[in-house]
Amino acid sequence: MEQKDDIKEVGSLLLDIGAALMSSGASSGRIRITINRIAEAFGYNADLLITHRALMISVSDEDQNEFFSSLKRTSPHGVNFTLVSGISKMSWKIVDQKWTVSQIRKDLERMKALPHYPRMVVLLLVSLAGASFCRLFGGGLTEMLVTFVATFAGLFIRQEALKKEFNPYLCVFFGSLVASLISGLSVKYQIGQTPEHAFATSVLFLIPGVPLINSFTDLMDGNIMNGIVRGINGLMIAFAIALGLLASIMIYHI
Repeated sequence: MEQKDDIKEVGSLLLDIGAALMSSGASSGRIRITINRIAEAFGYNADLLITHRALMISVSDEDQNEFFSSLKRTSPHGVNFTLVSGISKMSWKIVDQKWTVSQIRKDLERMKALPHYPRMVVLLLVSLAGASFCRLFGGGLTEMLVTFVATFAGLFIRQEALKKEFNPYLCVFFGSLVASLISGLSVKYQIGQTPEHAFATSVLFLIPGVPLINSFTDLMDGNIMNGIVRGINGLMIAFAIALGLLASIMIYHI
């Protein structure tokens, strides 16, 4: 195989890996380190431009005789730490075991095809986490039950809205509205000793922890633009949560 074909294959592979990391919630620093590690394993230099919606890469050999440059849009961002950690482990295997491009692509496709947790398991465990937060805030068994039901319903509605391809911020608003409407009933009719705890904790499952953490990490690493974009994205999600709570408060006059 000619060297030019090799550099194209490696460059395309690096873009796919970078896009997979970006879409799975990896920070800009982790993406850059992983891409550079794999590129160096093949004897190439990689320059990467990371934006919130696209990646641009330039790959060259040490003598600058061969050059590859391309751009790839990233899919909507989510959280998949299994894929992030799997790619990180794979990058070290590439260095130590001298994997070929075909081996890497095969393992990457395998990791992408790994099944997520069953939907019902996610709904139940996230709802249980919401009830646990309610307990930590001082709520009793009644408030925990209300929080569990409200979280379950809110997450279910958000998932359904995402399936219908609504705007992501609208999906958060719908989830917040449904969860706070259910928990707001306990406040309006004074169900339990401290129903306010159920109302406050029923929307915690929507808190944008990963975007805000990645924003802080990017800013600390000097990726100012990505840090600002991710921070604003986190603030927009928080704003959507607040709108859902505000709508419930206005409906129930609480």
